[in-house]
Amino acid sequence: MFDFFYYYGYGYFSYLIFMLPALVISLWAQISVKSTFHKYSGLRTGRGLTGAQAAQEVLRFHNVMGVRCERVAGQLTDHFDPRTNVIRLSDGVYGSDSVSAVGVAAHEAGHAVQYAQEYGPMKLRSVMVPITNIGSRLSLPVILFGYFLSIGPLVTLGIVLFSLSVLFQLVTLPVEFNASRRAVKTLEQAYVLSEDELKGVKKVLRAAAMTYLAATFTALWSLLRIILIFGRRNDR
Repeated sequence: MFDFFYYYGYGYFSYLIFMLPALVISLWAQISVKSTFHKYSGLRTGRGLTGAQAAQEVLRFHNVMGVRCERVAGQLTDHFDPRTNVIRLSDGVYGSDSVSAVGVAAHEAGHAVQYAQEYGPMKLRSVMVPITNIGSRLSLPVILFGYFLSIGPLVTLGIVLFSLSVLFQLVTLPVEFNASRRAVKTLEQAYVLSEDELKGVKKVLRAAAMTYLAATFTALWSLLRIILIFGRRNDR
């Protein structure tokens, strides 16, 4: 029992020290995306297209039909739901004609295009969602159960389950980067935005991409933490 508390922290303080780099990066990414989005929310587009209209422009450019755009409550809660084929845009994006709104909406439309064109990483991520959800809920209970009962294979199973969340984050990166590239390229080729407006969109999407990089780094760092604590004990 003493070993558990020794390896599992020297308490909570040890955990914070170990996780400090991940916490700092995550905090910086969140602040960056919010400040960048706010900055370009004050810059209106020349054509006056709203986020919802820009998303439809991207879909039409790629001949993607049957995708609805809906408003969803919250701030930066924008997402594409492949189960219902719906793009959901937040209040600050759906009806806004700002550079930030158009960029975010075009990014989510990029996901819809990925889904329609059966983009490989997008299909893999969709398949992984239910498996990852189960793994993330069960991983820690399985690890602790195996640890306290000294069942090594159960601890290993828990670590593997947690690793699924890390793998999901890794698969998410190309999906998000590709959606942003599609968004910027389409907005340029369809003449939705001017050159200066496109620069703003790139900055908004680049800041958003940092949140995914931060989430991936945090997941990898957490996995390392679990392996150091329970993996070493499991080998004894």
